Amino acid sequence: MCGIVGYIGQRQAYDVLIKGLKRLEYRGYDSAGISLGGGNSRIYKCKGKVSDLEDQLAGQDVSGRIGMGHTRWATHGEPTDNNAHPHKSMNGRFVIIHNGIIENYSKLKTGLEAEGYKFESETDTEVLANLIEYVYLKNQNNGDSVSPEDAIRLALNMVEGAYGLVIMCSDIPKTLIAARKGSPLVIGIGSGEYFIASDATPIIEYTNSVIYLNDDDIAIINTDGLNLTNLKNVKQKPNIKKIDLKLDEIEKNGFDHYMLKEIYEQPRAIRDTYRGRLNFESKFLRLGGLHNVFDEIKDAKRIMIIACGTSWHAGLVGEYLFEEFTRIPTEVEYASEFRYRKPVINKGDIVIAISQSGETADTLAAIQLAKKAGAIVLGICNVVGASIPRETVAGVYTHAGPEIGVASTKAFTAQVTVLTMMAMAIGYANKGLSADEFTSLVDELYAIPEKIEKILEKAGCVKEIAGKIKDSSNSLYLGRGYLFPVALEGALKLKEISYIHAEGYPAAEMKHGPIALIDEKMPVIVLATKDHSYDKIVSNIQEVKARKGLIIAIVTEGDTTIKEMADYVIEVPHSDFALAPLLTVVPLQLLSYYIAVMRGCNVDQPRNLAKSVTVE
Repeated sequence: MCGIVGYIGQRQAYDVLIKGLKRLEYRGYDSAGISLGGGNSRIYKCKGKVSDLEDQLAGQDVSGRIGMGHTRWATHGEPTDNNAHPHKSMNGRFVIIHNGIIENYSKLKTGLEAEGYKFESETDTEVLANLIEYVYLKNQNNGDSVSPEDAIRLALNMVEGAYGLVIMCSDIPKTLIAARKGSPLVIGIGSGEYFIASDATPIIEYTNSVIYLNDDDIAIINTDGLNLTNLKNVKQKPNIKKIDLKLDEIEKNGFDHYMLKEIYEQPRAIRDTYRGRLNFESKFLRLGGLHNVFDEIKDAKRIMIIACGTSWHAGLVGEYLFEEFTRIPTEVEYASEFRYRKPVINKGDIVIAISQSGETADTLAAIQLAKKAGAIVLGICNVVGASIPRETVAGVYTHAGPEIGVASTKAFTAQVTVLTMMAMAIGYANKGLSADEFTSLVDELYAIPEKIEKILEKAGCVKEIAGKIKDSSNSLYLGRGYLFPVALEGALKLKEISYIHAEGYPAAEMKHGPIALIDEKMPVIVLATKDHSYDKIVSNIQEVKARKGLIIAIVTEGDTTIKEMADYVIEVPHSDFALAPLLTVVPLQLLSYYIAVMRGCNVDQPRNLAKSVTVE
């Protein structure tokens, strides 16, 4: 959730840290801070965004070639100057920044208070800083030769929870120590310099050589190099990888917001996701990441999909796809509930974990549970080298590129594209799809990016409709079949970035309660493209109109029936109904975006949210 960046080398650390924090601000923007210099560290921090920290630092001494910075999403303690990171231990020996949650912090804090420690913040992180210092000084006072690195290992063995840490100690002033358990950390390796960050976005400007830390890894980094060990002080061999990420991918490139840029990137993202896997000319589809387990997948008795948020909505679309194309029973679970309700998992079940970042804490925990039960666990992820691809036996990467906007857009369509290809490949192999059906779907999927481009050309129409409903306090989204999950996703987008209460429902369920809410002030967004249930959705629209509801309908191009009933219509190109989610979600994304902009909301950094949910 929080963003971490660290640097040691020949550059001025401040420049690297501030630029890195700006690129990580999508992970949290409640407060920000930096620590510069290794011995007598100078700490600057404040409530607010990284730009507020920059203003505070005007005229201050920000020199130094070692430092670390943090941008916070609050867990323990509200956003205040005192609760901002970095945190210094009471006697000043250790300075620490932290992403994660120390679950037993209260018990540890009580013990430290009994030893005379006092606290200036409400955070679990300050508890950890003091715990490390307590272990370090206690052993020194007892005459034991314990290094700062040893004290950190001893303290972390007492900790329950998740952490990504960067630590500086005044007794080793030219050293950064990084540790990871459950929260991501990546180390960039330059020429005589090292970078630490929560993800690769602050690093790519300087190097494409990185090490992704594993759980329990501890990296000691100084001007002499990097030493990688674990909590048991066993030396680890660094696995250096090259990252394929370009600087312009994480810039706005002329768009007002990252979210708008990412909406417009969807045709490219979908093409990149099926490129090399789907061949239009030969009607060939191959997912290399599933090759080693494909026979087990096509013969499976059950598929379970686990995810959170927008990825869960993509999973719901996947449920329709798998059951229609493969005839394999499929269930979709919230990862956050999966591990706590004693789910029935059989040996040989296929469990598909979906996450944009690959670091979602609840999804990672659900993966561990499924693996222990003997399931074959697959991953769908956008970030190469993330935890989920490393924890799963096989999987498929989306190729959406970096998604900086907190409200997910292109990740959803890329995930649905992968799920569609998986369902097609399995269905064709196990005879759930005929050769003609498979060929038709290849053609249809191949054409989706061009159809989205046509939708984006009509963004002005969506913007005009947004202006009509921007002052609404509630809205209802309705869809049937494949479009019910899209209704949920459209409602989520509106809630996330405009703070308008919105609910998604299966259209037929409207009569079972939500219809009581409908009046002339209630916008009802209806996903009504043509399929076998078209006549039913027309009836639902008539029911809303009878109660004076305001109808905004997403319809297939050329539709005249609904156009006569709806107040506003947004047309999308015709497609196979199984692929309609890839088209119909785009105008809903644009609608949410324009409403949020018109309401003066911070589109890319909506209140109380962060991009990568690395804590439970």
